[in-house]
Amino acid sequence: MGMMDRIRGEFIDIVEWLDDSRDTLVWRFPRYHNEIKMGARLIVRESQVAVFVNEGTIADAFGPGMHTLHTRNLPVLSTIKGWKHGFESPFKAEVYFVSTRQFTDLKWGTQNPVIVRDPEFGMVRLRAYGAYALRITDARLLLKELVGTDPDFRTEEVADYLQQLIVGRLTSALASAQLSLLDLAAHQEAIGTQLTETLAGQVAPLGLHIPTVIVRNISAPPEVEQALDRRTQMGIIGDMQRYTAFQTANAIEDAARNPGAAGLGTGLGVGMLFGQRLGGAVEPSGSHPPPLPVAPQWYVGRNGNQEGPFDAGALAARIGAGTVTRETLVWRAGMAQWARAEEASELAQLFATMPPPMPR
Repeated sequence: MGMMDRIRGEFIDIVEWLDDSRDTLVWRFPRYHNEIKMGARLIVRESQVAVFVNEGTIADAFGPGMHTLHTRNLPVLSTIKGWKHGFESPFKAEVYFVSTRQFTDLKWGTQNPVIVRDPEFGMVRLRAYGAYALRITDARLLLKELVGTDPDFRTEEVADYLQQLIVGRLTSALASAQLSLLDLAAHQEAIGTQLTETLAGQVAPLGLHIPTVIVRNISAPPEVEQALDRRTQMGIIGDMQRYTAFQTANAIEDAARNPGAAGLGTGLGVGMLFGQRLGGAVEPSGSHPPPLPVAPQWYVGRNGNQEGPFDAGALAARIGAGTVTRETLVWRAGMAQWARAEEASELAQLFATMPPPMPR
C-alpha cells in the first residue's frame, strides 16, 4: 500500500446510520480521528435528520436522501471553514443522526396517589397509568436543549422528565373534568386528549412533540373500592332494611362456624334481636316455618371469676350439685346487671324443689 492509499484510508467516504435499536433518539457518527472527505456521500434515510456540528456550533442539517458533500451543499460549514473559493480539502465535523420516527412504547404512571375533589364522594386518592408516543420535530433544538454531546441519546434519558410532566398535568385534567369517580372510566379517552393538548406547549421548546397520551386505567385505593363494592351490593339488595337482614344472616353464619358455645349463642342472640326489629319490615314467607326458639345462655360469677356460658340444662346440673346456690350471681343477655340466682324468674323454679340452707 502506497502513501496515498494510507492517506485515503484516513478519510471517510460514506456517512450513514443503520438503527438496530428501538429506543435511540440521537446517535453520533463515530468519526474518531478520521476526516470526512469532500465528495463523500451522506446517506440519510426516511425518519432521519443528519446534523453537522463544527467546534460546538450547529452548522448544517440534511433531510432524507443521498447527499454528496461539497461546498455548494455545505454553505454554513463552508463559510466557517473558509471554503469560499471551492477549496476541496477534507474536514472534521461531528455528525449527529436524529431519529424523527414516532416512538410508541413509552409508559407513564403515578408513583403516589393524586388527591382530587370528587363531586360525589368528596376527597379521594386516585392512581393512574398509561402510555404515550413521542416524536422529534426540531433536531437543532433537541441537540441544544437536551442532547449536548451525548453520543447515544436514548428514550430512557428523557422518559422520567416526560412522565413527571404528564403526572403533573393529570391533577388539573381530573379537576377540570369535574367527573365522579364512577364516570372516569367512560371519559379516559377525553382526559388523554386533554393531556395531549396541554403537553404540546410544554415540550415544543425542546424540539419534541407528544402526539398521543393514552390513559389505560384510573383506580381508587383498595379501601375505596371495597366501599364501592358494598354500595353495589346495597343497590342489588334494594333497601337498607333488606341489607341489614342480609348482614345479620352473614353474622349468624359466621357465628355458627365458631365451635365455641359462646360464639354460637351470641350470633343467634344477635340474629333474634335483628329478627324482632325487622319483623315488621320483612314479611315472613308462608311456606317456611318460624325459627326454633333459642335457649338463653347463662354466665355465673363465682369467687370473683366469670364462668360460662351454660344452657338451662347445664345450669340446672350445677344447681343440683350445689355449685350454684340462691346467692350465686348470674347474668344472661337482656339483663341490665348481675343478679342473685333466686331473683331470676327462669331459675326460680329450679330452686323451688330444693330445701333452704340449714340454719346455723
